[in-house]
Amino acid sequence: MSPRPVGPSVRASDVLSAWWGILRGRVPVLSIEITRECPLKCPGCYAYGEEHLGGGLTLRELGDFRGDALVEGVIGLVRFHKPIHVSLVGGEPLIRHRELSQILPALSAMGVFSMVVTSAVIPIPAEWMKIPRFRVAVSVDGLPEHHDERRKPATYEKILQNIKGCEVNIHWVITRAMLERPGYLGEYVSFWSARPEVNRIWLSVYTPQIGEQSVEMLTQQDRESLGRQLPALQKQYPKLLFNEGLARAFLKPPANPDDCLFAKMSANYSADLRSRVEPCVFGGTPDCSQCGCAASIGLHWIRDVKIAGPLKVGHMVGGSVNVGMAVNRLRKRVFRPPRWEPGIAPARENSDLVRIEPSSAADLGD
Repeated sequence: MSPRPVGPSVRASDVLSAWWGILRGRVPVLSIEITRECPLKCPGCYAYGEEHLGGGLTLRELGDFRGDALVEGVIGLVRFHKPIHVSLVGGEPLIRHRELSQILPALSAMGVFSMVVTSAVIPIPAEWMKIPRFRVAVSVDGLPEHHDERRKPATYEKILQNIKGCEVNIHWVITRAMLERPGYLGEYVSFWSARPEVNRIWLSVYTPQIGEQSVEMLTQQDRESLGRQLPALQKQYPKLLFNEGLARAFLKPPANPDDCLFAKMSANYSADLRSRVEPCVFGGTPDCSQCGCAASIGLHWIRDVKIAGPLKVGHMVGGSVNVGMAVNRLRKRVFRPPRWEPGIAPARENSDLVRIEPSSAADLGD
């Protein structure tokens, strides 16, 4: 399969194309945790953190859906919010591959771009590659010495087996241990750039919660080193998306959720399709001063792109978000997320939800 031309995942034109919807009170980006199940137990996984859903229930304690109920629930959220892009995450979303085989073509027919973020512990259906406006992002956190330990059973061997015949993006979350050996970054980017299945490589760094102290976290010196090394690597390996502009945004991330275009322009739902993940996809109280989210950094960079004279993308989008909120208030369609107002805790019981026990790894291909 010949990869599409390499380009940025988020462009200024993508942001501007959502402008009219934002003015009407809509969010252009939707993220949905379509299952609570996952066979992996990755250290530092924010989705299963105690504070991810605000300190009430955790993801594993929520009810979730399967079958037609999941298909209809996801499409219903998309029809309500009318986003231009939907990320389908988990848990491990490929556990719901049958439902996704209905959801993805439906979203494409609606003109919505979609992305499934997976560990690739389960084979990616080759027929999905024919769906317009769709891509797969495979999480590969470092070289085998780190990744295979962190993400087993989704080892390098398993990933390479399960992406055959597909076109994928690689998403890498960098932790401090990966920066201890000289040449590590180049080895990783070189390996995945050479793979014919890989279209793009994009990366994040571990983002802690406020007050967290863990070995995963980068120091400011680590961040500055990455800011120097990664743009140079992109010149050698064009599949890597990390230019000088992204480096500047990475070194000075948004100060808080109200300063973050990604947080403002997205709505995030958990597995019961009603609990909101706030203030952003991380949930809880992320330390924005140490943010390493690829989407947040990308939009933080794009906000400084000039449209005309001193007018920048950030000025237009920021003002539009405020207009959209006012429109929603006039409609009495309260949409201000819980990051600005007290939220509703996830319900402990809902008879309409299907209770599903976590699957064993042996059952994943069923």
